[in-house]
Amino acid sequence: MLYFHKELKEILKSNYQIQKAVEEKKFFKVDGGLYSDNPNVNYIEVIAKKYPSFVLYGDSAYYYHNLTDFIPPKIILATTKNDTIRSNFIKQVRLTDELFNLGITKTEISGIKFNIYDKERMLIELVRSKNKMGYDMYKEIIINYRKIIDELDMEKIERYLPFFPYEDRLFEMIQDEVF
Repeated sequence: MLYFHKELKEILKSNYQIQKAVEEKKFFKVDGGLYSDNPNVNYIEVIAKKYPSFVLYGDSAYYYHNLTDFIPPKIILATTKNDTIRSNFIKQVRLTDELFNLGITKTEISGIKFNIYDKERMLIELVRSKNKMGYDMYKEIIINYRKIIDELDMEKIERYLPFFPYEDRLFEMIQDEVF
């Protein structure tokens, strides 16, 4: 389990006891101000603890939705325009409040709960970024979307599209590429 310094201090009662517990390997310092009772911590668990309101986005979302086997070099998180992340392991994408809140869902992988955009939102993002993404990766994700076509909620896609520029063109692209 992960603990912020303040949480661990409530348990162990002092900074000295925290330091002693770390030296005795009862707790392990994972990140700045974050400790674990397990030496092997999944980094997505650290992200879920430190940034509980942010959302997995882009290549990270495609990976955790099992739409690609490409593991991004950095975890991509969407935030509102006013939020800031300071980490070498995270790429931050700032979105307007309206776009940020569109399609957020919770998922659980290996016992870790975190926010991620749903597959319908990520399909729209995929066709929007077609020209910015490598051809092979785009094709792999589209093929995987075709495999789960029955799982997709077309009504959600239609509800989301008006929030994006060129919604008619995006709808056509989705129809041509996936359906």
